[in-house]
Amino acid sequence: MPEGVTTTRDAFLGGLVTVEQPAKGFHRAGLDAVYLAAALPDGTKGHVVDLGAGVGTAGFCAAARLPDIRVTLVEIDPLAALLARRALADSLNNAFAPRVSVLEADITAKGSQRHAAGLKPCMADHVIMNPPYYQPGQFRASPSGERASAHVLDERGLEPWAKTATDILREGGTLTVIFRADGLQELLDVFQGRFGAIDIIPLRPRADAAATRILLRAIRASKAPLRLMPGFVLHEGDGSDFLPEARAVMRDGKGLGIQPRP
Repeated sequence: MPEGVTTTRDAFLGGLVTVEQPAKGFHRAGLDAVYLAAALPDGTKGHVVDLGAGVGTAGFCAAARLPDIRVTLVEIDPLAALLARRALADSLNNAFAPRVSVLEADITAKGSQRHAAGLKPCMADHVIMNPPYYQPGQFRASPSGERASAHVLDERGLEPWAKTATDILREGGTLTVIFRADGLQELLDVFQGRFGAIDIIPLRPRADAAATRILLRAIRASKAPLRLMPGFVLHEGDGSDFLPEARAVMRDGKGLGIQPRP
């Protein structure tokens, strides 16, 4: 462990998952990772690749609730990758750890470099990602380089993420992305044409509130049209209490009930 780095061990899904992450100076995992994993349909099978996995929260949560998947966590930051490996060695994660691996690679690199690093064409049945939410200049970046890179895209925006997802997915494979709601057009700009059967699932803090996050699910090389789905509400009343459905996702490892496209 690098000198001066203090970590915490945090439980997710009611203790089904334990994550190790820096106490400060780093992007801390939260609800976005949990809901990204919960968007995979019940019964999902095959190889799931988590691009930009951080300390592994989304991939761990997916593996914990879906016994028939294996997960590759792809992360460029050496500290995050180290912490993911340490967490996989924790006995609290024994139920799913044998099905999860960590790959240190730059998903924004050119194709030949990605392939050499282990990101092979058509290697994945499913890709999940929680990319940085902001374009350069949209967000006041943290002085911490690790935290800044987790929040702010480079000058190429989402394009390298879309290229890598398209390259590593088999034809007919699925993509699941969580992003800020006002960035929907950015997602559509890079994924339409590469993917079809796009479903947009809004995540709203309350039933009467605008969505703050969206989930995008899509199928590589499909020609099926886009659908706007009913969405998912997290809180009831004034927003202080979670709805039972939201608590089931966060504490019991339940999925969002999203059905795969035929």
